[in-house]
Amino acid sequence: MGAAVSSPDKAENEERSTSQSSRPGLGDIPESCISSLLMNLDPPDICKLARVNRAFHRASSADFVWESKLPPSYKFLADKVLSEENIATMTKKEIYAKLSLPNRFDGGAKEVWLDKCSGLVCLFMSSKSLKITGIDDRRYWNYIPTEESRFKSVAYLQQMWWVEVVGELEFEFPVGSYSLVFRLQLGKASKRLGRRVCNVDQVHGWDINPVRFQLSTSDGQHSVSECYLHGPGEWVYYHVGDFVVEKPNEQTCIKFSMAQIDCTHTKGGLCVDSAIICPTLFKERLEKT
Repeated sequence: MGAAVSSPDKAENEERSTSQSSRPGLGDIPESCISSLLMNLDPPDICKLARVNRAFHRASSADFVWESKLPPSYKFLADKVLSEENIATMTKKEIYAKLSLPNRFDGGAKEVWLDKCSGLVCLFMSSKSLKITGIDDRRYWNYIPTEESRFKSVAYLQQMWWVEVVGELEFEFPVGSYSLVFRLQLGKASKRLGRRVCNVDQVHGWDINPVRFQLSTSDGQHSVSECYLHGPGEWVYYHVGDFVVEKPNEQTCIKFSMAQIDCTHTKGGLCVDSAIICPTLFKERLEKT
């Protein structure tokens, strides 16, 4: 009797199980549809969804998904940091992943990468890529090694009357708004017994007159500002100016400088690490670091 009673229940359970297993799931969505969906997401979200199942993983690797995340000028950037042989054999996902990492160029004096969220460029120019008046005369300037720079060295001014640092760059930027800043420090930092110490004995002359910062672009944008250097012993980001790139696939020539050329007094004790070009929305983040 027990068997007779349980038989309908068993059949009902099997029917319910069959019904549930026949329902469509995420794995039944066509990969082409998934890829089209992923095109509307930011790269970090695409990578998260790639873990859902195999279909999502395969769809997330489609070339047209990642080509939509690359800026129109990505070929210029790829040519700067990747060899032609590598580009020819790489998928668009691999190219995007490579360009999203810091890549050195110009003999290691500059570093660039593609921001994963905005699709804009971040570019660092070391002190060795800048034209510094008197840099070859060791009475005035020296390059000193330090772990506090991504380039492992900074230009250090001991003492000079005419202080001028000039940079020039021709680059194909993705369309967007950018800011240029100098990363500077008054004083020379070092390690003593495992602790950071900063020698400010040679810091002088920066409180008499402000430093003049200038920026100009090949399409007529200009910016001029003045600021006193401050915060001995700390790395400070000094804003030079902003510029806007409106046309894709066109190179922009940028000239910028910082100068304190009042020869009535000497200046000294300054570390010049780098000049940085980043999306304008990142400028506040830099200033807080």
